[in-house]
Amino acid sequence: MTVTEPDDTYTGHVSAAGPAGVRELPALTIRKLEVGGFGNNAYLLTSRATGAQLLIDAAAEPDRLLDLVAAGGQGLETVVTTHSHHDHVGALAEVVAATGARTVAGADDADALPVPVDVRLQHGDTVTAGDVTLDVVHLRGHTPGSVALAYRDPAGHTHLFTGDSLFPGGVGNTKNPGQSFESLIEDVTTRVFDVYDDDTWFYPGHGDDSTLGAERPHLDEWRARGW
Repeated sequence: MTVTEPDDTYTGHVSAAGPAGVRELPALTIRKLEVGGFGNNAYLLTSRATGAQLLIDAAAEPDRLLDLVAAGGQGLETVVTTHSHHDHVGALAEVVAATGARTVAGADDADALPVPVDVRLQHGDTVTAGDVTLDVVHLRGHTPGSVALAYRDPAGHTHLFTGDSLFPGGVGNTKNPGQSFESLIEDVTTRVFDVYDDDTWFYPGHGDDSTLGAERPHLDEWRARGW
């Protein structure tokens, strides 16, 4: 299946079996694709200067993900897994086998992935795609090793890829054993909302995008309701 790209402006909304959403920044192209039965978002980042490519969450449908990589250019250097839940790693082994990409994940989730992890991330680390640098934000609570990636666009606002730790309307699920709402809301508050400004656009692991400015007024509500 060929992944086609629309001509309209990026909105952050994509749909099952639909085309990728494409956002052109001065130094970086972002492609967003919905894959799998759980409505997962996969993101392909392509350096416009070097062509280097990085995939965030090889969640499902490896053929569509490989078509996405081909739409971006030649080859895939890196796959970053935001966290270890099964719906975010369903195509990881196939994509890595087909591309030879290095595997990157949070240190505390790495052993739960279905492939060996080449780089184990800690809070404050960086990941690169050519000349593009992404800051690693460790957000504990949805899983022990969940990470977000922040691209501080020199010509604009920050772009934050949050996995399942932050969505429009609240933080990620913390209802299952081993999860912690208290940990997640604390990290999302101090490591995201206290660090990045309202113009920060974030890209979650499922569903539509949002901005920190749209969500910030609801932080106290989220904390009070406990989810």
